[in-house]
Amino acid sequence: MSVTLSEDIACNLCGSRESQLLYLSSLTHSTPDASDFRCTSAAYGVHPPIVRCRKCHLVYANPRWDSSVVRESYSVVEDPTYVEEREGRVLTFSRNLKPFEDLIARNSHTRRLLDVGCHIGVMVELAKERGWDAWGVEPSTWAAEQARANGLHVLTGTLADVGLEENYFDVVTMWDVIEHLTDPAAEIRQIQRVLKPGGIFVVHTIDIESLFARLMGPRWPWLMEMHLYYFSPRTLGKMLEQTGFEVIRSNAQGRFLRLGYFATRVEPYSKPLYHALDTVFARLNLCSVAVPVNFGDLFTLYARKR
Repeated sequence: MSVTLSEDIACNLCGSRESQLLYLSSLTHSTPDASDFRCTSAAYGVHPPIVRCRKCHLVYANPRWDSSVVRESYSVVEDPTYVEEREGRVLTFSRNLKPFEDLIARNSHTRRLLDVGCHIGVMVELAKERGWDAWGVEPSTWAAEQARANGLHVLTGTLADVGLEENYFDVVTMWDVIEHLTDPAAEIRQIQRVLKPGGIFVVHTIDIESLFARLMGPRWPWLMEMHLYYFSPRTLGKMLEQTGFEVIRSNAQGRFLRLGYFATRVEPYSKPLYHALDTVFARLNLCSVAVPVNFGDLFTLYARKR
């Protein structure tokens, strides 16, 4: 089936329109479905054409759905499975708090944190428990309402929409979000605006240049419709430096997943293996056990506002 994608874009890092096709489109639907934009979507291997910029080597989807369609999909999407997987997020984010707490200037008189794309607010909740004045911004109306129902300070919309004060936050975090954005460079400029001088930006995303990604090639699971940009520490670091940040460090970092949820992630690749794992985990009563998973293809980058 021929699918027409409406938006042809230039490289978000260097502005070039010279690119090399890496992977052909595997889309079979003519309009996007909001369910494919859920954080817990298992629609692996379904994506628009993916290209690499010939000048700076940023990898991105092009052409793609119109930006307004993407933003609308995120505003209406609901994801109950994410709520079911909350324990894995709690373990992951609890581990992620300490590294940037250690980077905050000792003479800072405030502890203000903003989590961009906070979804149901797990990071906001954990930071609040550790004494932060913690805020969140989330485009999904459903997810933002879930967060506020738990007493969290979460605003509905995007960072450009909500009009936050300049030079206000000590830390801004962005976990598994930047790869979904239609204009990452513009979002980073917004983050630079709301961070205090010397403030810390922490961003976690997928790594297209990792060994696992290169070995998997077109079968790398993170090649998905909802992922519009495929950074590496090198290309993301370059974008941050262009926007007034100094990169402090980056490192590969996995996450915690419940074994039952991990089995469902295998299903698109091998149904027999999925059924075998699901059966074993169920019989041994292990489905709810959370374990660390790290294939080296996710990384966290820490940067300081100059």
